[in-house]
Amino acid sequence: MESVESLVAGKLLEIKAVKLRPSEPFTWASGWKSPIYCDNRQTLSFPQVRSIIKIELARIILEKYPDAEAIAGVATGAIAMGALVAEELGLPFLYIRSAKKDHGMENLVEGYIEDGKKVVIVEDLVSTGGSSLKAVEAIKREKNSIVLGMVATFTYGFPVAEQAFKNAGVELTTLSNYEAIIAKALSINYIPESALPTLKEWRKDPSVWNA
Repeated sequence: MESVESLVAGKLLEIKAVKLRPSEPFTWASGWKSPIYCDNRQTLSFPQVRSIIKIELARIILEKYPDAEAIAGVATGAIAMGALVAEELGLPFLYIRSAKKDHGMENLVEGYIEDGKKVVIVEDLVSTGGSSLKAVEAIKREKNSIVLGMVATFTYGFPVAEQAFKNAGVELTTLSNYEAIIAKALSINYIPESALPTLKEWRKDPSVWNA
């Protein structure tokens, strides 16, 4: 039976939510050059893929965090998926902004739960982990929440992110990852085997990699 990480990797490639261009690197917002670009928002436009991701994230939460009392999505990429997961589980939903509103209540976290509730955070993808962990701190601070863990569709698996989550004491569980994407892409001839050295080299230290 195909693993979940391989199944999700295949679906992300199928709908071109993940694009691999070792010979024509993308430029990330950070300025990093990258042979891979991942946009999981695209999954929302494909009902079957959207449903698979929703169900698998909900399954993880039921198995690992059966006492979860609310779901929170990280803006903007995980707001819709987080709401779908909360609906699947019949739990309250909140979302966490990347920055406070500059008007009205100036909230960083939108939605209502009582203080001290147990929350699972939904993220779309994890790169360095910085923005994801800021979301964790925001909901702890504004809602006095107990964060049980974070679930995400995809992670690049950078060591800096793994260390950051470890230091923060936050458990991260993802449906798929960089290694699974590369393996699936090779198996379906999405990329040639000759691209593998470039993809592996980038993964070692993307901050200094240059095609």
